Amino acid sequence: MPRPTHYGPHRAPDNLAVPVHWDRRAACRRADPQIFFPEGSESDVIASTALAKSFCRRCPVSGRCQLQALERAEPYGVWGGLDEDERREILRAARERAAARAAEAGPGPEAGEAADAPAPAKAAA
Repeated sequence: MPRPTHYGPHRAPDNLAVPVHWDRRAACRRADPQIFFPEGSESDVIASTALAKSFCRRCPVSGRCQLQALERAEPYGVWGGLDEDERREILRAARERAAARAAEAGPGPEAGEAADAPAPAKAAA
C-alpha cells in the first residue's frame, strides 16, 4: 500500500528515487571506527593511521570524504586518506593562497560603497 502523501497537483510525487548518500559506498563503512581515530603510543598511532589509509586507498568515495573533511575542517582522525596534520597543512596552504590573492587584488571598495558605483559628481562652482 502506498504511503499517504501531502503532495498536490503542483508538487513532486513521493515515489521519486532518493539518491543514496556517498558514505554508503565507503570502504570503511563496516570497519572499527577506532582505526580511523588512533590513540595510544606513537607506534600504535602510526600503525593504525597506516591501516586507516589502506582502507581509503581502495575506497570509491575517498575524494568526497576528503573534501567533506576539509570543508568542515575536521580536527581528528583519518578522512579520505588524510590524517589531521595533512589536512591542517592543506588548509593552511589554502588560507595563505587566498591571502596572497587578496593582497594582489589590492584594497576593495570602501565600506558602504558598491564596487561598480560611479564616482560622485563634483559640485558646480
